[in-house]
This record gives sequence, structure tokens and C-alpha cells, in this order.
Amino acid sequence: MANKKEDQPNDYKFDTKLLHFGAEIDETTGASSVPIYQASTFHHHDIFSPPTHDYSRSGNPTRQALEDYIALLEGGVRGFAYSSGMAAISSSLMILSAGDHIIATEDVYGGTYRLLSSILTRMNIETTFVDMTDLANVKAAYRPNTKAVYMETPSNPTLRITDVAGITGWAKEKGLLTLLDNTFMTPYYQKPIEQGVDIVVHSATKFLGGHSDVLAGLAVARTEAIGAQLKQLQNGLGTVLGAQESWLLMRGMKTLGARMAHSEISAAKLAAWLMSRSDIPAVYYPGLLDHPGREIHEKQSTGYGAVVSFDVGSGERAKAVLNKVRLPLVAVSLGSVESILSYPAMMSHAAMPKDFRLERGITDGLLRFSVGLEDIDDLIADLDQALSNT
Repeated sequence: MANKKEDQPNDYKFDTKLLHFGAEIDETTGASSVPIYQASTFHHHDIFSPPTHDYSRSGNPTRQALEDYIALLEGGVRGFAYSSGMAAISSSLMILSAGDHIIATEDVYGGTYRLLSSILTRMNIETTFVDMTDLANVKAAYRPNTKAVYMETPSNPTLRITDVAGITGWAKEKGLLTLLDNTFMTPYYQKPIEQGVDIVVHSATKFLGGHSDVLAGLAVARTEAIGAQLKQLQNGLGTVLGAQESWLLMRGMKTLGARMAHSEISAAKLAAWLMSRSDIPAVYYPGLLDHPGREIHEKQSTGYGAVVSFDVGSGERAKAVLNKVRLPLVAVSLGSVESILSYPAMMSHAAMPKDFRLERGITDGLLRFSVGLEDIDDLIADLDQALSNT
């Protein structure tokens, strides 16, 4: 029987790759789903010729199918699956050593901020947080011991845009490693490796999984050398994704294109409706005509995504709205089939000091709406009643 992976053309369109990624048919049985290899260890039929997989921390066939899948979608040479998005980020940053310095997006996800500001500092790895909407700020933060640049674009939750190609071009001149969190856009809308990024990371719990039922992280390496480093770290740290979760994530990823396309249309309508209201001081969405960085975003992405953030004016009103909405989940996380309304000040960015948070526009009145697959008219009507009664 022909090997599906070897026969896989590289010129399929993205939506086709989501379903035909090389391991979609089991070669042994013809099953239409990747088998779940619920095994911790593997028999050596010949002790002098070790099998491809010997221990599931080092490699598992189900996880390998997922890792090959995300590498194909992102256009990298090697993929890696981790137990969470933060495990993917922290494991990737372990490439660095004591004494190294990182330049990072200032309004980065709160968990990443906590890692950079209170965990890596104990290992003598320092971070300077800068406004990456201006390349000059990144260049100004450079030090002799700078080793990496960490990007998040659009940023979470204010959706600021970083010129990825501008950053990577400068970083290569300086010999710096570049990393980018692609959780919001996913490879459906944004291919950072094509823009020169060395490592792309995801909280796959979000849009890639898409169903609020799996915790997972992914990373993709641009080169074999970086891939070898990430493999050593993944195996050494043991931050791997289990077989069951790998299978669940692959199942979710098959519908990524359909989900993202539907949710983006709804998100654009929601953003426009919020902009029309006089009681909403600020709306953040890359698809809005006056969104800062929209022109740059359109050069490096093919869409605007499904996350809309908006300021309702005060913390008291934000909490009242959260208590009055009926349709979206009021919860941590985003990127699911159901809409999720979050309160960054007390959820995703609770780890950020208040003064630092406020300086970056993450106010007490800011809400983040991850638009799901519900009818957008129902979502707007629900949010309207919540806003009108606060």
C-alpha cells in the first residue's frame, strides 16, 4: 500500500490540507481516523535495531501524527505537541541560557508575562517589554546579551499589530532567535514562518482545538537545527501531550477553516455594531478601518480573526455586563464553537500588575469577546440587552 505521507502533495490548498495531512488514513487498517496509541512503552522486536518509538515521552505515534500535521499547516520542518500552551512557550524559551536577554511584546498574554517576569528571571534570563507596533522600540531595547525576540500579533487582548517581517529582518542581522504566538490567527490566517519567524507557538486549547475540551500547546520550528533543540527540550522536560489529547486536537483541527471563516464574518459584524454605540469608548478589532496597524496586518495575514475586545467604560459596568449576558460563556479562554466573553483584568491578565496593565490599555472596563458559531443576530441582541441594562 502506498505511503500516504510520502504521497502528500505540498501544493494542496489549506482547507484540503486540514483533511488530507498525510496520516488521515491508518495504513494498517484503513481506518479513517488516526489510532490512539494508549501505550507508555513499545516492544523491541530486535534489541540491536530499536523501533521508531520506544517510550511515549520520547515519541508516540498519535502525537507524531499531530506534530507532523501542525508542521505541514505552518510550513515548518518539525512540529511539537505539549501539555498546554504555556508548556509550549516555556519549553521553547528553554533554548535560552542564564544571562540571556529577551525583547517581548509589552501587552503579551498574562501567562506569558508571568513566565517572563517572575519565573525566567530566577534563571537570570531577563526580558524587556516594548511596544512592538514601532520597530524603533525593539531596536532601542537591544543589548549585547539579547538573544531572542518574542512576538504576539495581534496581541492579547488589545489586538495591537507587529510588523513581523520587519522584526525578523532586523533580528537576523543581529543573529537573534524569533518566536511568535500565533494563537489568535492560526495558520489559517497567518503563516509566521513565511515571514522569517524561527519558532511559532500556539495555545492549541483555543482555535485549533475549537471545542473547549482539550488543553494543549504546539510549536513549529523553521529549521532542522532549531527542531533538534526543541526535540531535546521536549524529551528532557517531559512536557508532552498525551495520546488521547493529541487525537482530540486533530479532530478539532479538521474543522478549523469552516469555524474560522464563520466566526470571522460574525466578529466583523459585532465590531461594527459596537463601534456604532455611543456608550462604548473603544473597540479593538483588526478589521476595523481605523484599527492601528491594519495595513501591516493585511500584508502578513489573510483575515482578521474572531476576537473583538471593547471597553465599556468602567470595571463596575464590565462586571454588570458579564452578569447579564445569556449566550456567551463567561470564562477564561477563547476560540471555541461557543462564544466566550472574558474579563482580562481578572482572568487572562490577572498576573499583570495593575499599573503595568493599565499603561497597556488593559483597563478595568475592557472585555474580550471570542465569537463562536451562534447566529450573530442572537449574540448582538443578547449583548445589547446586557449593555442597555447597565
